[in-house]
Amino acid sequence: MTETFVTSGQAATPATRVADFVASEMFSKLFHEGMDLVERTAAYLDGPGRDDSRALDRAGALAYAAESMKLTTRLMQAASWLLVQRQVAEGEMSADEAMGDRYRLPPDSVEDPHWPENGAAAPAALTEIASLSRALYARLKRIDENLFAGEPEDASVNGVGAQLDRLRTAFGN
Repeated sequence: MTETFVTSGQAATPATRVADFVASEMFSKLFHEGMDLVERTAAYLDGPGRDDSRALDRAGALAYAAESMKLTTRLMQAASWLLVQRQVAEGEMSADEAMGDRYRLPPDSVEDPHWPENGAAAPAALTEIASLSRALYARLKRIDENLFAGEPEDASVNGVGAQLDRLRTAFGN
């Protein structure tokens, strides 16, 4: 399913799209879904995940640590993005401010976990949470790109616009 948020006007600016999006039920649901996943992940890593990690051999434990760091980083970036959007919804930040490079989502380094070939299999709970986090991040990234599409033509003023232009060129869009 592709998430796009379209306002009633054809020529909506990115700031208008952001303001409309954060006022929507879709954003509210997405916010709660993201924060629930953050809480679920923290509960797993601080609880059963410790036991899962201890049950692995050395190579598996190292792979577990690497995957949990990637997972934590991905979810913190997603949570930060969601919290910025909530600040816009609550009037604590303007939609124009939220468009700043520092609030945009970077590309996710989507990599499958590198579990040692001869080591123990990845714990099922970690695998599931990692998969859910990648899916959530991909959705947020698509929304982020759709919200901020059509930024000012002067890419020298907006570094993200220049990056998007390079991506469009690279992928033939």
